[in-house]
Amino acid sequence: MDFALPEELRALQRTVRSFAQREIAPIAAELDREPRFPWPSLRAMGALGLLGLTTPEADGGAGLGSLAAAVLLEEIAAADASHATIMSVTSGLPQALLVRHATPAQRARWLPRLASGEWIGAFCLSEPHAGSDAAAIRTRARRVADGFELSGTKAWVTGGGEAHLYLVLAATDAGAGARGISAFVVERDQAGISFGAPEAKLGQHAAITTEVRLDACFVPLEQRLGTEGQGLVMALQALDGARIGIAAQSVGIGRAAFDAALAYADERQAFGVSVREFQGVGFPLADMATRLEAARLLTLRAAWLMDRGRRVTKEASMAKLFASEAAAFVTDAALQVFGGYGYSREYPVERYFRDARVTRIYEGTSEIQRVVIGRQLYRDRDRAEAPGREAGA
Repeated sequence: MDFALPEELRALQRTVRSFAQREIAPIAAELDREPRFPWPSLRAMGALGLLGLTTPEADGGAGLGSLAAAVLLEEIAAADASHATIMSVTSGLPQALLVRHATPAQRARWLPRLASGEWIGAFCLSEPHAGSDAAAIRTRARRVADGFELSGTKAWVTGGGEAHLYLVLAATDAGAGARGISAFVVERDQAGISFGAPEAKLGQHAAITTEVRLDACFVPLEQRLGTEGQGLVMALQALDGARIGIAAQSVGIGRAAFDAALAYADERQAFGVSVREFQGVGFPLADMATRLEAARLLTLRAAWLMDRGRRVTKEASMAKLFASEAAAFVTDAALQVFGGYGYSREYPVERYFRDARVTRIYEGTSEIQRVVIGRQLYRDRDRAEAPGREAGA
């Protein structure tokens, strides 16, 4: 058993860390205070191949695996959570579903633009009344000549109004529940799509989030993705990779907070000594480091298993659950190490604290992760007990 990353991946990690700390970290505080979609740095990320990491090279992507994507996403998140969220979304479900389910013509039309960063992709599932209960969406896709008309409102869309491509889930058969939902690709300049004002969020301000409104938006038949009625099924199958991405982001945010606290505890003097000498500071630092390392290992293990073709629903949910809650603990503890200064915008830890909070909500809340894990425990047990079946196969 070898826990070391391959040398080629370590080299990529060093390159991306250097880029992120040089090009992204210095502008993170400004983007938090004066939110705007960070197009210049996103273009630079696209040039490095960071916006299509797991998309095949034949489709314009970097052709890397889930392990590499998790490692590199952590580096971006340690510089700025907003960039990591945009990276995770555009290279996540939009591209993953296109890779798995698009026709050759659809792949050629959209994947190279997304993977290069020329275009940014967005995913539209949640609605004002439908979050965890995804099958309850009310957006409808009505069949018309040569295509569909989409009508409804999507909520919490990262990149709303900025992204060029929107992967929209809508009900083609309202009476069929989860099996009546289909997936459609809508481009930003198509008639009938509009966007709400940016949400005033707690954190991750540069990852602009809006409503997406569809008013009899005509979508040609060739812009339906996959089989009719299979949209939600396809999306749920791709969520494992998305949750690994949020776990990696959580580790990156937590790492940034921990590094800041570690440095501050060394520099800050009290009663004539560095405050790191006090157990009230040293013990939290030890707990922070331990939880971060555990979160990283869970995340990388899930990604490693995914690269080997294993179903990782349980492992991805475990990684996402633990890493997001570790990020909450670490950012809170880091703020405490800074004391009163941690509560001030003079230092970045209050931003890390705010940025980390949403990781326990998006791509499935912590409560949903526990539901998923609980179900998978019994499924794994049943597989192990079935004749001729290997546990976890």
